[in-house]
Amino acid sequence: MSKTTVRDVSTEPEPESHAGAVAPGAVGGSRAFGVLLVLTGAAGLLAAWVITIDKFKLLEAKVAGTTFVPGCSLNPVVSCGSVMESDQAAVFGFPNPMLGLVCYGIVVCVGVSLLARARFPRWYWLTFNAGTLFGVGFCTWLQFQSLYRINALCLWCSLAWVATIIMFWYVTSFNVRKGLLPAPGRLRGFFGEFTWVLPVLHIGIIGMLVLTRWWDFWTS
Repeated sequence: MSKTTVRDVSTEPEPESHAGAVAPGAVGGSRAFGVLLVLTGAAGLLAAWVITIDKFKLLEAKVAGTTFVPGCSLNPVVSCGSVMESDQAAVFGFPNPMLGLVCYGIVVCVGVSLLARARFPRWYWLTFNAGTLFGVGFCTWLQFQSLYRINALCLWCSLAWVATIIMFWYVTSFNVRKGLLPAPGRLRGFFGEFTWVLPVLHIGIIGMLVLTRWWDFWTS
């Protein structure tokens, strides 16, 4: 992996525009970074939208006294309906995907802004990073609940997990590389060349947990 390739994906800034038109301390990102945010935000938004629609259909079916089976309920393990009807699916008192509709929409907006060469102050990037940290933490909790409490997987939820993990690590890499998050030089160098390793490792660990959790089912 060449150093230039990784910079293009994560933190390489756009050329400076007119200095007088930019607020002091404002920082912008590369077009590639903007595209990454748009794609991961759109993937999460798609997942949240589909889950929300299916949740409404489940509620309508209950009121009508009928049964609705989501299209992603494929077997006893990959069962979106089981996940949607669990208590964990509405941990804040409303369906979790409704939160995703807002948060992933914000990510898309930030990505589009970077494509338009927008620049933001340090507090903005740190707040954005805190939001992605909350997102990856919430997804981690949901992963545990899904594997060891609900005992079922939702494919659309899994798509949202992957998107959130990728955006978290690349936003963190961006802030470290730009000096917006204090970090030693070696850590900055690692993020500069090997940012891709962290989301791959993170997703790989989750994949192994899923594989081992239902090993008998997958191999039967």
